Amino acid sequence: MLSAARSGNWDEVVKLEGACVLLISQLKNAAAQDQLAPDEAKLKSRIMQRILINDAEIRHLAEPWLEDLDTVLTGKQRKTVH
Repeated sequence: MLSAARSGNWDEVVKLEGACVLLISQLKNAAAQDQLAPDEAKLKSRIMQRILINDAEIRHLAEPWLEDLDTVLTGKQRKTVH
């Protein structure tokens, strides 16, 4: 998703976001059934932190695009939320 956002391919970002929603749902179900070993839990934590960092960069990259879209749709400037 981050690569697509960096290249400005927002259609691909949206497509991949849909796939992520499905994967997250599957992971939640799996987590409810099985407990991770300590080393697996540490790896999961590192992966989650990387996902959050990537998500923040994607949101940062999307802000100008969202502002442009909002201007086109409403004719008003959108306030940036951080």
